[in-house]
Amino acid sequence: MPGGAARPQLRKLNLGCGRQRDPAAVNLDITEDTEPDVVHDLNVVPWPFPDDRFDHLDAIDVIEHLDDTLAVVREIHRVTRPGGTVKIVVPHFSSANAFTDITHRGFFGFRSLDYVTGAVIHDYYTSVRFRMMRREIVFERSLMNRLVRRFANHSPECYEQRWAWIFPAWFLVYELEVLAPRDSV
Repeated sequence: MPGGAARPQLRKLNLGCGRQRDPAAVNLDITEDTEPDVVHDLNVVPWPFPDDRFDHLDAIDVIEHLDDTLAVVREIHRVTRPGGTVKIVVPHFSSANAFTDITHRGFFGFRSLDYVTGAVIHDYYTSVRFRMMRREIVFERSLMNRLVRRFANHSPECYEQRWAWIFPAWFLVYELEVLAPRDSV
């Protein structure tokens, strides 16, 4: 049902699905070529879903391609119910792929999403709030990277300021809980 309405029984949204379709989710992509359930440009808001429509949202390798990260985060918050969960995966800024892919518009570090959790003083760019459930800097598999991974996730500021260009990361994983406005920090 490419380009058609979302299947109402599914409470999970797979943003920018590409060829990684999830049979348990409403799959959305910008092109019909990937045969998504919904065809939509995520740069155009609002997205074609009602408020609080989903219990879970996956944004795997998609946010970095979009023009306005805060607008996307606001839409993620709007379409995911309070208490719902969100998984975002983006390239770490030290990854060669972060800069090699000419379609990438944004770059991310360990604390990039702190601006929507109330964890930083400059959290006034948007009123939507999430609770950070988990975040991790991920590296390609190797013995050396297993040691670097432990250090990087234990001391992310030190890693990103001093070591990221020597031992580049691969990507970041964020898992968030959507907070209702009354729960906001």
